[in-house]
Amino acid sequence: MNKRRKICVVLVDRANYGRLKPVIKAISEHPALELQIIAAGTMVLERFDQPVRVVKQDGFKVDGEIYIELEGSTPATMAKSVGFGVVEFASEFQRLKPDVVLLIGDRYEALSAAIAAAYMNICLAHIQGGEVSGSIDESARHAISKFAHFHFPSTERSAEYLIRMGERPDTILAVGCPSSDIARNLDRILEPDIVNSTGGGGLIDAGKPYLLVLFHPTTTEFGGERSQMEAVLEALGRLKIQTIMLWPNIDAGSDHISKAIRVFRVSNQPDWLRTLTNLTPDNYLKVLANAACAIGNSSSFVRDASYFGTPVVLVGNRQEGREVDAHVTLSIPNADDVYEAARRQLAHGRYQPSRLYGDGHVSEKIAGALAQLDPYIQKRLHYIHD
Repeated sequence: MNKRRKICVVLVDRANYGRLKPVIKAISEHPALELQIIAAGTMVLERFDQPVRVVKQDGFKVDGEIYIELEGSTPATMAKSVGFGVVEFASEFQRLKPDVVLLIGDRYEALSAAIAAAYMNICLAHIQGGEVSGSIDESARHAISKFAHFHFPSTERSAEYLIRMGERPDTILAVGCPSSDIARNLDRILEPDIVNSTGGGGLIDAGKPYLLVLFHPTTTEFGGERSQMEAVLEALGRLKIQTIMLWPNIDAGSDHISKAIRVFRVSNQPDWLRTLTNLTPDNYLKVLANAACAIGNSSSFVRDASYFGTPVVLVGNRQEGREVDAHVTLSIPNADDVYEAARRQLAHGRYQPSRLYGDGHVSEKIAGALAQLDPYIQKRLHYIHD
Protein backbone atom coordinates (compact mmCIF):
# COMPACT_ATOMS: atom_id res chain seq x y z
CA MET A 1 0.00 0.00 0.00
CA ASN A 2 1.34 3.45 -0.92
CA LYS A 3 2.05 5.77 1.99
CA ARG A 4 -0.34 8.68 2.23
CA ARG A 5 1.19 12.10 1.55
CA LYS A 6 1.38 14.23 4.72
CA ILE A 7 -0.01 17.75 4.18
CA CYS A 8 0.75 20.14 7.05
CA VAL A 9 -1.72 23.06 7.10
CA VAL A 10 -0.51 26.12 9.02
CA LEU A 11 -3.15 28.31 10.70
CA VAL A 12 -2.02 31.65 12.12
CA ASP A 13 -5.25 33.63 12.65
CA ARG A 14 -9.05 33.42 12.54
CA ALA A 15 -9.20 34.54 8.90
CA ASN A 16 -6.76 31.77 7.94
CA TYR A 17 -9.09 29.14 9.31
CA GLY A 18 -12.13 30.80 7.80
CA ARG A 19 -10.67 30.35 4.32
CA LEU A 20 -8.89 27.06 4.85
CA LYS A 21 -11.69 25.16 6.59
CA PRO A 22 -13.13 23.62 3.38
CA VAL A 23 -9.59 22.78 2.19
CA ILE A 24 -8.83 21.07 5.50
CA LYS A 25 -12.02 19.06 5.16
CA ALA A 26 -11.18 18.08 1.58
CA ILE A 27 -7.67 17.00 2.58
CA SER A 28 -8.97 14.97 5.53
CA GLU A 29 -11.39 13.12 3.22
CA HIS A 30 -8.89 12.42 0.43
CA PRO A 31 -7.69 8.79 0.53
CA ALA A 32 -4.18 9.67 -0.65
CA LEU A 33 -3.58 12.44 1.90
CA GLU A 34 -2.86 12.62 5.62
CA LEU A 35 -3.82 15.89 7.31
CA GLN A 36 -1.60 17.66 9.83
CA ILE A 37 -2.48 21.00 11.46
CA ILE A 38 -0.25 23.48 13.28
CA ALA A 39 -1.96 26.39 15.05
CA ALA A 40 0.11 29.49 15.77
CA GLY A 41 -0.14 33.26 16.01
CA THR A 42 -3.43 34.56 17.36
CA MET A 43 -5.07 31.16 16.85
CA VAL A 44 -3.78 30.13 20.28
CA LEU A 45 -4.06 33.41 22.19
CA GLU A 46 -6.69 33.92 24.91
CA ARG A 47 -7.11 37.61 24.07
CA PHE A 48 -8.43 36.52 20.66
CA ASP A 49 -10.70 33.89 22.25
CA GLN A 50 -8.36 31.06 21.17
CA PRO A 51 -9.80 30.33 17.70
CA VAL A 52 -7.94 27.00 17.77
CA ARG A 53 -10.78 25.72 19.94
CA VAL A 54 -13.17 26.16 17.02
CA VAL A 55 -10.90 24.01 14.85
CA LYS A 56 -11.10 21.22 17.44
CA GLN A 57 -14.86 21.64 17.87
CA ASP A 58 -15.21 21.18 14.12
CA GLY A 59 -13.68 17.73 14.56
CA PHE A 60 -10.14 18.33 13.30
CA LYS A 61 -7.07 17.12 15.18
CA VAL A 62 -4.54 19.86 15.90
CA ASP A 63 -1.06 18.30 15.81
CA GLY A 64 0.83 21.27 17.21
CA GLU A 65 0.20 24.58 18.98
CA ILE A 66 3.02 27.09 19.13
CA TYR A 67 3.39 30.54 20.66
CA ILE A 68 5.34 33.02 18.58
CA GLU A 69 3.73 36.42 19.18
CA LEU A 70 5.77 38.97 21.12
CA GLU A 71 3.49 41.37 22.99
CA GLY A 72 3.45 45.03 22.02
CA SER A 73 1.90 45.31 18.54
CA THR A 74 4.72 47.48 17.22
CA PRO A 75 6.84 47.09 14.07
CA ALA A 76 9.70 45.77 16.22
CA THR A 77 7.57 43.11 17.93
CA MET A 78 6.21 41.99 14.55
CA ALA A 79 9.74 41.58 13.22
CA LYS A 80 10.87 39.68 16.31
CA SER A 81 7.79 37.43 16.13
CA VAL A 82 8.86 36.36 12.65
CA GLY A 83 12.14 35.21 14.17
CA PHE A 84 10.41 33.31 16.96
CA GLY A 85 8.16 31.76 14.34
CA VAL A 86 11.06 30.43 12.26
CA VAL A 87 12.46 28.70 15.36
CA GLU A 88 9.16 27.19 16.49
CA PHE A 89 7.95 26.12 13.05
CA ALA A 90 11.31 24.48 12.36
CA SER A 91 10.92 22.41 15.53
CA GLU A 92 7.38 21.36 14.60
CA PHE A 93 8.30 20.50 11.02
CA GLN A 94 11.19 18.41 12.29
CA ARG A 95 8.83 16.54 14.60
CA LEU A 96 5.93 16.06 12.16
CA LYS A 97 8.02 15.48 9.01
CA PRO A 98 5.39 16.68 6.51
CA ASP A 99 5.75 16.05 2.79
CA VAL A 100 4.10 19.36 1.90
CA VAL A 101 3.45 22.50 3.97
CA LEU A 102 0.31 24.41 2.93
CA LEU A 103 0.12 28.15 3.63
CA ILE A 104 -2.44 30.81 2.78
CA GLY A 105 -2.19 34.54 2.36
CA ASP A 106 0.24 37.14 3.54
CA ARG A 107 0.58 37.10 7.33
CA TYR A 108 4.05 37.61 8.81
CA GLU A 109 3.53 34.44 10.84
CA ALA A 110 2.99 32.51 7.60
CA LEU A 111 6.18 34.04 6.24
CA SER A 112 8.12 32.57 9.16
CA ALA A 113 6.63 29.13 8.40
CA ALA A 114 7.63 29.53 4.74
CA ILE A 115 11.22 30.37 5.69
CA ALA A 116 11.45 27.37 8.02
CA ALA A 117 9.98 24.95 5.48
CA ALA A 118 12.14 26.19 2.60
CA TYR A 119 15.38 25.92 4.57
CA MET A 120 14.39 22.42 5.67
CA ASN A 121 13.88 21.30 2.05
CA ILE A 122 10.14 20.77 2.56
CA CYS A 123 7.90 21.30 -0.45
CA LEU A 124 5.72 24.38 0.05
CA ALA A 125 2.29 25.14 -1.48
CA HIS A 126 0.77 28.62 -1.26
CA ILE A 127 -2.84 29.79 -1.59
CA GLN A 128 -3.69 33.42 -2.51
CA GLY A 129 -0.35 34.34 -4.02
CA GLY A 130 0.04 36.95 -6.75
CA GLU A 131 -2.42 39.43 -5.25
CA VAL A 132 -1.80 43.12 -4.70
CA SER A 133 -2.60 45.05 -1.52
CA GLY A 134 -1.29 47.65 0.88
CA SER A 135 0.62 47.28 4.16
CA ILE A 136 3.60 44.98 4.76
CA ASP A 137 1.28 42.16 3.66
CA GLU A 138 2.16 43.04 0.05
CA SER A 139 5.82 42.18 0.59
CA ALA A 140 5.15 39.16 2.81
CA ARG A 141 2.78 37.62 0.25
CA HIS A 142 5.28 37.87 -2.60
CA ALA A 143 8.11 36.57 -0.39
CA ILE A 144 6.02 33.50 0.47
CA SER A 145 5.29 32.99 -3.23
CA LYS A 146 9.02 33.02 -4.01
CA PHE A 147 9.63 30.37 -1.34
CA ALA A 148 6.65 28.29 -2.53
CA HIS A 149 7.02 25.43 -5.00
CA PHE A 150 3.33 25.25 -6.00
CA HIS A 151 0.60 27.88 -6.17
CA PHE A 152 -3.17 28.14 -5.82
CA PRO A 153 -3.95 31.80 -6.71
CA SER A 154 -7.45 33.15 -6.23
CA THR A 155 -7.92 34.94 -9.55
CA GLU A 156 -6.73 34.73 -13.14
CA ARG A 157 -4.90 38.05 -12.77
CA SER A 158 -3.07 36.70 -9.71
CA ALA A 159 -2.02 33.62 -11.67
CA GLU A 160 -0.70 35.86 -14.45
CA TYR A 161 1.23 37.98 -11.93
CA LEU A 162 2.87 34.87 -10.45
CA ILE A 163 4.10 33.86 -13.90
CA ARG A 164 5.40 37.39 -14.46
CA MET A 165 7.21 37.07 -11.09
CA GLY A 166 9.16 34.15 -12.53
CA GLU A 167 7.06 31.21 -11.30
CA ARG A 168 6.72 28.21 -13.61
CA PRO A 169 3.27 28.05 -15.24
CA ASP A 170 3.02 24.32 -14.52
CA THR A 171 3.32 24.99 -10.76
CA ILE A 172 0.03 26.93 -10.76
CA LEU A 173 -2.33 24.05 -10.04
CA ALA A 174 -5.77 25.67 -9.56
CA VAL A 175 -7.38 29.10 -9.52
CA GLY A 176 -10.00 30.31 -7.01
CA CYS A 177 -10.35 31.20 -3.34
CA PRO A 178 -11.55 28.32 -1.12
CA SER A 179 -13.66 30.66 1.00
CA SER A 180 -16.10 30.68 -1.93
CA ASP A 181 -16.84 27.05 -1.05
CA ILE A 182 -18.12 28.04 2.38
CA ALA A 183 -20.18 30.84 0.89
CA ARG A 184 -21.77 28.50 -1.65
CA ASN A 185 -22.93 26.04 1.01
CA LEU A 186 -23.67 28.52 3.80
CA ASP A 187 -26.98 28.56 5.62
CA ARG A 188 -27.34 32.34 5.77
CA ILE A 189 -29.98 32.48 8.52
CA LEU A 190 -28.58 34.69 11.28
CA GLU A 191 -29.89 33.75 14.71
CA PRO A 192 -29.68 36.67 17.19
CA ASP A 193 -27.71 34.61 19.73
CA ILE A 194 -24.80 34.36 17.30
CA VAL A 195 -23.93 37.98 18.01
CA ASN A 196 -25.77 38.70 21.26
CA SER A 197 -24.48 35.78 23.33
CA THR A 198 -20.90 37.04 23.20
CA GLY A 199 -19.10 40.36 23.29
CA GLY A 200 -20.52 43.51 24.86
CA GLY A 201 -22.61 46.58 24.14
CA GLY A 202 -26.07 47.04 22.66
CA LEU A 203 -28.13 44.09 21.53
CA ILE A 204 -28.46 43.53 17.76
CA ASP A 205 -31.85 42.98 16.13
CA ALA A 206 -30.85 40.63 13.32
CA GLY A 207 -34.15 41.29 11.56
CA LYS A 208 -33.30 44.95 11.02
CA PRO A 209 -30.46 46.55 8.99
CA TYR A 210 -27.08 46.54 10.69
CA LEU A 211 -23.51 47.46 9.81
CA LEU A 212 -20.45 45.21 10.13
CA VAL A 213 -17.22 47.05 10.94
CA LEU A 214 -13.70 45.63 11.00
CA PHE A 215 -10.69 47.92 10.86
CA HIS A 216 -7.11 46.63 11.08
CA PRO A 217 -3.85 48.62 11.21
CA THR A 218 -2.03 49.42 7.99
CA THR A 219 1.47 48.64 9.23
CA THR A 220 3.24 50.84 6.68
CA GLU A 221 1.27 53.78 8.13
CA PHE A 222 2.16 53.01 11.77
CA GLY A 223 1.27 55.92 14.03
CA GLY A 224 -1.78 57.07 12.06
CA GLU A 225 -4.15 54.20 12.82
CA ARG A 226 -5.80 55.76 15.89
CA SER A 227 -6.91 58.88 14.03
CA GLN A 228 -8.16 56.70 11.18
CA MET A 229 -10.25 54.61 13.57
CA GLU A 230 -11.56 57.76 15.21
CA ALA A 231 -12.71 58.98 11.79
CA VAL A 232 -14.59 55.73 11.19
CA LEU A 233 -16.18 55.93 14.65
CA GLU A 234 -17.24 59.53 14.06
CA ALA A 235 -18.95 58.48 10.82
CA LEU A 236 -20.70 55.61 12.62
CA GLY A 237 -21.85 58.03 15.30
CA ARG A 238 -23.56 60.12 12.64
CA LEU A 239 -25.19 57.10 10.98
CA LYS A 240 -26.44 55.68 14.30
CA ILE A 241 -27.36 52.33 12.74
CA GLN A 242 -26.97 49.23 14.86
CA THR A 243 -23.41 48.05 14.35
CA ILE A 244 -21.44 44.86 14.93
CA MET A 245 -17.74 45.63 15.34
CA LEU A 246 -14.94 43.07 15.61
CA TRP A 247 -11.72 43.94 17.41
CA PRO A 248 -8.64 44.35 15.17
CA ASN A 249 -5.89 41.79 14.58
CA ILE A 250 -2.52 41.80 16.39
CA ASP A 251 -0.56 43.85 13.82
CA ALA A 252 1.51 46.87 14.75
CA GLY A 253 -0.91 49.63 15.78
CA SER A 254 -3.77 47.38 16.86
CA ASP A 255 -3.57 48.58 20.47
CA HIS A 256 -4.09 52.15 19.26
CA ILE A 257 -7.20 51.12 17.34
CA SER A 258 -8.54 49.20 20.32
CA LYS A 259 -7.95 52.22 22.57
CA ALA A 260 -9.86 54.48 20.18
CA ILE A 261 -12.82 52.09 20.31
CA ARG A 262 -12.75 51.91 24.12
CA VAL A 263 -12.54 55.69 24.49
CA PHE A 264 -15.45 56.12 22.06
CA ARG A 265 -17.59 53.64 23.99
CA VAL A 266 -16.91 55.34 27.33
CA SER A 267 -17.38 58.87 26.00
CA ASN A 268 -20.50 58.23 23.89
CA GLN A 269 -22.05 55.10 25.43
CA PRO A 270 -23.54 54.10 22.06
CA ASP A 271 -26.47 51.74 22.53
CA TRP A 272 -26.26 50.91 18.79
CA LEU A 273 -22.75 49.40 18.99
CA ARG A 274 -21.81 45.82 19.89
CA THR A 275 -18.16 44.70 19.94
CA LEU A 276 -17.09 41.08 19.46
CA THR A 277 -13.73 39.37 19.92
CA ASN A 278 -14.25 36.45 17.59
CA LEU A 279 -16.79 34.51 15.55
CA THR A 280 -16.53 31.04 14.02
CA PRO A 281 -15.85 31.11 10.26
CA ASP A 282 -19.43 30.14 9.40
CA ASN A 283 -20.96 32.65 11.83
CA TYR A 284 -18.71 35.43 10.59
CA LEU A 285 -19.84 34.80 7.03
CA LYS A 286 -23.49 34.78 8.16
CA VAL A 287 -22.97 38.20 9.74
CA LEU A 288 -21.22 39.45 6.60
CA ALA A 289 -23.85 37.99 4.27
CA ASN A 290 -26.71 39.68 6.10
CA ALA A 291 -25.10 43.07 6.76
CA ALA A 292 -26.70 46.10 5.16
CA CYS A 293 -23.18 47.41 4.64
CA ALA A 294 -19.63 46.45 5.72
CA ILE A 295 -17.21 49.24 6.62
CA GLY A 296 -13.47 48.92 7.21
CA ASN A 297 -10.40 47.41 5.58
CA SER A 298 -10.60 43.63 5.96
CA SER A 299 -9.73 41.56 2.90
CA SER A 300 -12.92 39.58 3.60
CA PHE A 301 -14.84 42.69 2.54
CA VAL A 302 -13.19 42.42 -0.88
CA ARG A 303 -13.43 38.67 -1.52
CA ASP A 304 -16.05 37.13 0.80
CA ALA A 305 -18.52 40.01 0.61
CA SER A 306 -18.48 39.75 -3.17
CA TYR A 307 -20.06 36.28 -3.05
CA PHE A 308 -23.00 37.69 -1.11
CA GLY A 309 -23.36 41.04 -2.85
CA THR A 310 -22.92 42.84 0.48
CA PRO A 311 -22.26 46.57 -0.04
CA VAL A 312 -18.80 47.59 1.23
CA VAL A 313 -17.06 50.84 2.12
CA LEU A 314 -13.36 50.03 1.92
CA VAL A 315 -11.49 52.55 4.06
CA GLY A 316 -7.86 53.57 3.58
CA ASN A 317 -4.92 51.87 1.91
CA ARG A 318 -4.70 48.43 3.53
CA GLN A 319 -6.30 46.75 0.50
CA GLU A 320 -4.94 49.17 -2.08
CA GLY A 321 -4.53 47.42 -5.43
CA ARG A 322 -6.82 44.48 -4.67
CA GLU A 323 -9.13 43.32 -7.42
CA VAL A 324 -12.59 44.50 -6.40
CA ASP A 325 -16.04 44.07 -7.88
CA ALA A 326 -18.97 46.49 -8.08
CA HIS A 327 -19.95 45.97 -4.42
CA VAL A 328 -16.93 47.95 -3.16
CA THR A 329 -16.79 51.73 -2.75
CA LEU A 330 -13.43 53.24 -1.77
CA SER A 331 -13.09 55.90 0.91
CA ILE A 332 -10.24 57.78 2.50
CA PRO A 333 -10.13 57.55 6.34
CA ASN A 334 -12.03 60.78 6.85
CA ALA A 335 -15.31 60.96 8.78
CA ASP A 336 -17.17 62.92 6.07
CA ASP A 337 -16.03 60.58 3.30
CA VAL A 338 -16.84 57.41 5.23
CA TYR A 339 -20.25 58.78 6.21
CA GLU A 340 -21.21 59.79 2.67
CA ALA A 341 -19.91 56.54 1.17
CA ALA A 342 -21.90 54.51 3.70
CA ARG A 343 -25.07 56.48 2.96
CA ARG A 344 -24.66 55.81 -0.77
CA GLN A 345 -24.10 52.09 -0.22
CA LEU A 346 -27.07 51.80 2.13
CA ALA A 347 -29.24 53.58 -0.42
CA HIS A 348 -28.02 51.26 -3.17
CA GLY A 349 -28.68 48.03 -1.32
CA ARG A 350 -27.40 44.60 -2.27
CA TYR A 351 -25.33 43.85 -5.37
CA GLN A 352 -25.35 40.87 -7.70
CA PRO A 353 -23.15 38.03 -6.36
CA SER A 354 -19.68 37.87 -7.91
CA ARG A 355 -17.44 34.96 -8.90
CA LEU A 356 -14.29 37.06 -9.16
CA TYR A 357 -12.66 35.09 -6.33
CA GLY A 358 -13.99 31.62 -7.05
CA ASP A 359 -16.96 29.48 -8.04
CA GLY A 360 -17.50 27.59 -4.79
CA HIS A 361 -15.78 24.40 -6.00
CA VAL A 362 -12.17 25.19 -5.17
CA SER A 363 -11.24 23.00 -2.19
CA GLU A 364 -11.62 19.66 -3.90
CA LYS A 365 -9.39 20.92 -6.72
CA ILE A 366 -6.72 21.91 -4.22
CA ALA A 367 -6.87 18.56 -2.40
CA GLY A 368 -6.72 16.66 -5.69
CA ALA A 369 -3.74 18.69 -6.86
CA LEU A 370 -1.92 18.14 -3.57
CA ALA A 371 -2.32 14.39 -4.06
CA GLN A 372 -1.05 14.50 -7.65
CA LEU A 373 1.79 17.04 -7.55
CA ASP A 374 5.41 15.96 -7.91
CA PRO A 375 7.34 17.52 -4.98
CA TYR A 376 10.66 19.20 -5.75
CA ILE A 377 13.13 21.31 -3.79
CA GLN A 378 15.28 23.48 -6.04
CA LYS A 379 13.51 26.61 -7.28
CA ARG A 380 14.65 28.78 -10.17
CA LEU A 381 13.37 31.87 -11.89
CA HIS A 382 11.35 30.94 -14.94
CA TYR A 383 10.85 33.50 -17.68
CA ILE A 384 9.40 32.87 -21.10
CA HIS A 385 11.29 34.70 -23.84
CA ASP A 386 9.81 35.48 -27.24
